[in-house]
Amino acid sequence: MSGSLLSELVEICGPGAARVARGDDRVAGRHADYVAAPATSQAVSRLLRLAAERGLGVRPRGSGSKIDWGTGPERLDIILDTVRLHGMWDHDGSAAIVAAGTPVDAVQAALARHGRRLALDPPSPGATIGGVLAVNETGPLRHRFGSPAGQAVSVALVDPLGETVDLAEWESPAAGVITSAVLPVEELPEAQRWVIGPVSTPTEVNDLATRVVAQEFALSAVEVDLPAVGAGSFAMLIEGAAGFVAAGAGRLARELGSQAMIRAEAPEWWGRYPFRSSDVAVRLRVRSRDLHAVGFVLRDAVGSAVSVRGSVGAGVVHAVLPRGLSAARISDIVAGLEQVLLARRGQAMIVTAPPDLAERIPMARPEDLF
Repeated sequence: MSGSLLSELVEICGPGAARVARGDDRVAGRHADYVAAPATSQAVSRLLRLAAERGLGVRPRGSGSKIDWGTGPERLDIILDTVRLHGMWDHDGSAAIVAAGTPVDAVQAALARHGRRLALDPPSPGATIGGVLAVNETGPLRHRFGSPAGQAVSVALVDPLGETVDLAEWESPAAGVITSAVLPVEELPEAQRWVIGPVSTPTEVNDLATRVVAQEFALSAVEVDLPAVGAGSFAMLIEGAAGFVAAGAGRLARELGSQAMIRAEAPEWWGRYPFRSSDVAVRLRVRSRDLHAVGFVLRDAVGSAVSVRGSVGAGVVHAVLPRGLSAARISDIVAGLEQVLLARRGQAMIVTAPPDLAERIPMARPEDLF
């Protein structure tokens, strides 16, 4: 049967586009049997219809940068690689149609030649459009433009039974494989400046964020980096016409004090996750004014300071738990965070963890990521 299935996958996807899985074709520690790379939505539909008929488990994969996020698959027979679902169309107006397997960086480079961009800046290296939408991955620009799910005009999806569906709204994950999306485009800003100041505690972050937001600076992003050891940074991005940006950056620097810097390029940590795939990373949805309370809970529960980084202005940050903690201890820490955040309309979830731990701790569900 295995040879027959591979032959059918090759017939659907084309010669060289389906193969037996290799050792690194895994999701959350579970090894796949086959990898197939359909080039059209029709081929995706045929593949999923075949999988439904055979009772096979399918998991889509773009660059693979987030394939281990959240709960793992109950069954994994086929990894559906979206690498051949590639390209962009009709980007002359206010939106572009982009195939799911297209890297975000490639879309941005193509649009930049026309003086335009997507308002997306996912931190994952090589992130694809489909991967970004599948987990609603956001970067610093979420502060001004909102999440990818909120921006998407429509999303084309093939459901688990092989039926094609066009969703006018993408507010929560839907089962199936994203094949393309209609996304808004905008003019590239004439100028950008990052204003950066030192911070050492969540309380300082709260004070700065409160002052800045109250003065309505029309910021594109407000980020914080609080490492477990050493000084942290509070950074803001202002974009627009050159005169507006220059004046606004000067005002922001005065708000931050004498140690503030104005830079034409982002700091090195900007738009990067503080964790690696081997870390236990907790996503916190928390208002900036409540970050200090969460910080104290984390420090007390862990017994030491914890690295925190993210979009404090948009209320989404990530914390990295120390290595060596048991599954029970990690579960207790997250439960404590959830109790603190419940009354503050926040949320705590484990986004990624090593496979041996992920099976024993409460990982984020797909709907939690939206």
